[in-house]
Amino acid sequence: MNDGLCGTGLLAAIKHLNQMRLVWLIPFFALFAACSGPVNSPYPAAESGNDAGKSILYSAFEERPKHLDPARSYSENEYVFLGNIYEPPLQYHYLKRPYQLEPQTAAAMPTLRYFDAHGRQLPADAPAAKIAVSEYEIRLKPGARYQPHPCFAKDRQGKPRYIPIQPEELAGIGKFEDFSETGTRELSAADYVYQIRRLAHPRVQSPILGLMADHIVGLKELAKVLGTAAKARPKDAYLDIGKYDFPGAYVVDKSTYRIRIQGKYPQFIYWLAMPFFAPVPEEAERFYRQPGMAERNFTLDWQPVGTGAYYLAENDPNRVMRLEKNPHYRDDFYPADGDPGDAEAGLLADAGKRLPMVDTVVYSLEKEDVPYWNKFLQGYYDASGVSSDSFDQAIRMNADGEPDLTEDMRQRGILLATAARPSLNYMGFNMLDPVVGGLSERARKLRQALSIAIDYDEFISIFLNGRGLPGQGPLPPGIFGHKEGAAGINPVVFDWKQGRAQRRAPDEAKKLLAEAGYPNGRDAKTGQPLTLYFDTAASGPEAKSRMDWFRKQFAKLNIQLVIRATDYNRFQDKMSKGSEQIFEWGWNADYPDPENFLFLLYGPNKKVGAGGENAANYRNPAFDRLFERMKDMDNSPERQAVIDQMVKLAREDAPWIYAFHPKSFGLRHGWVKNAKPNLMAHNLLKYRRVDPAARAAYQAKWNRPVWWPVGLALVLLAALIWPALAAYRRGQQRRAIDAHA
Repeated sequence: MNDGLCGTGLLAAIKHLNQMRLVWLIPFFALFAACSGPVNSPYPAAESGNDAGKSILYSAFEERPKHLDPARSYSENEYVFLGNIYEPPLQYHYLKRPYQLEPQTAAAMPTLRYFDAHGRQLPADAPAAKIAVSEYEIRLKPGARYQPHPCFAKDRQGKPRYIPIQPEELAGIGKFEDFSETGTRELSAADYVYQIRRLAHPRVQSPILGLMADHIVGLKELAKVLGTAAKARPKDAYLDIGKYDFPGAYVVDKSTYRIRIQGKYPQFIYWLAMPFFAPVPEEAERFYRQPGMAERNFTLDWQPVGTGAYYLAENDPNRVMRLEKNPHYRDDFYPADGDPGDAEAGLLADAGKRLPMVDTVVYSLEKEDVPYWNKFLQGYYDASGVSSDSFDQAIRMNADGEPDLTEDMRQRGILLATAARPSLNYMGFNMLDPVVGGLSERARKLRQALSIAIDYDEFISIFLNGRGLPGQGPLPPGIFGHKEGAAGINPVVFDWKQGRAQRRAPDEAKKLLAEAGYPNGRDAKTGQPLTLYFDTAASGPEAKSRMDWFRKQFAKLNIQLVIRATDYNRFQDKMSKGSEQIFEWGWNADYPDPENFLFLLYGPNKKVGAGGENAANYRNPAFDRLFERMKDMDNSPERQAVIDQMVKLAREDAPWIYAFHPKSFGLRHGWVKNAKPNLMAHNLLKYRRVDPAARAAYQAKWNRPVWWPVGLALVLLAALIWPALAAYRRGQQRRAIDAHA
């Protein structure tokens, strides 16, 4: 015990209280009066978002983005930022489905010309076999300008202010904000061509170089030349990539450029909506490649330079990343049209309004789901996903088995949006396997029987909390060629009854199994029970419960399922050699074209021998011929007819069990407007609008301070102090009496 505190200090405090009498209670009453609003806000008062005229969106990130250089980044958590900072020439229409490309910085959709091997222009309907080069011409809208950045700063003579920068000046710059002067300039066609060249830069190490080198004319050769040139220079030294010959992309004039593609590759146009093909100014490369810059994290990976609606104003990946509205952003307006139902949902209320409508976007570091969820409920985050921990609190299934919000969420004014992701999870059969593989009637009916018996509707309910749609074929929703409703069901597995797809009865699966030569799960020729093998790299308690569930599904047909679990490397090895029998696999769309899914069943893309993405090693000559015809077609009724034939073959041959399309669940507060899920676009922030007043009212309601514990503590404190105070006063009175005696 500290005698000083409990002795002299206490007496001094009592004496002070005696002198102040009840005045000491006044600050506490003032505290009660003043703190009627939230006191638990994680944000500084100046960033509350409730200041007049200031519109702020609040979100979070789990881990810092590794790359913010558009030539290097290929990760979803990085695209959250890149998609709103950089502008490729094309973008996806925010509201329309299936996903549709439209101009972003381009003045119109690219024009396309075809040339033969002699350089002669071909007609638009020329056969793909005759096309040696496809040339895309892109013309830019006027008026797009870069964000404020020191690489554009000029001195009084009009020369670059910081290129070159003197070592002593750089030594005095500790953080990026210390560059006191910035500038801007208009976007040019040369910036897009420069970025395409950067894909071949050896120090950039773009993840798509290998793929694009097979398509863009001369890119492979440019990469070799630049590799040699880079070896002759110090590490991170500036390499003038513009002076090397490269016929694959070139400037026509200030606002026009062309890209040359080998042969016919219609899917290339989708790449023009990805950050890889966004503009990077040469000034930025010169600025960041100066000595001493990389050591201070002054690189494109940390400080991007774009023309988008936002720029990265603060990059503190251990705390917060903050985007601010680009003051030089071009004229851009909210779409005036959408899908049926969008107007009724309020998604066209802002039609024609200038974008962006939010000034600031604050992303706070949040590594754990629970604190993120709690702050969302308190109104400090504007939107949230639905994790397994929060699912039961947020979601209930209605009488039709569809997800809906719980009453608590409704009372809070929280809204739910769901969307099928452009991806597919499937169970695959190795078509090289002597039992489950091949195109014989016996093997085909075995696979069809299993497709019916394995109840993925139940799987989605048990393991995904309803966050999935049963697969009907190789194409997910939102992709051209996919059909909804009765026209879109897989008739091998489902019937259309009472307005929805219903899985066929187990008896139909048993009938198919008997026709395959396995009545009651036994080989009719040998009498031996049928045993199948499931190869997986999954491990852990959740994987065990899934494997047990699969065993029960196969047991419906009296088939014994043996699980062969291995580590991931061993599993990959088995897949490449074709020694697996049944496996799980999945695919996420790189771009919303049916080719990006149907190529997974194209014979020449087989994994065994060719190392392709056809993991099932499926090969049907009829399917392959249709694929070769379909892949070069434009979206049209004719292409749809070809796709329909391919999907019919893929359903009947059943090289996959079309398990499910994952479904995204998103929650948002009612003050967040224009929040239609778009799972292909990344530049979504510019469409958002928030109502700060509604957010402030919610925060005040759901974060009311609970003061009675403080009041009780004060009463208890007074009860403890009062006897000592009374004894002190009695002692004072006795001493006064004794002094007069």
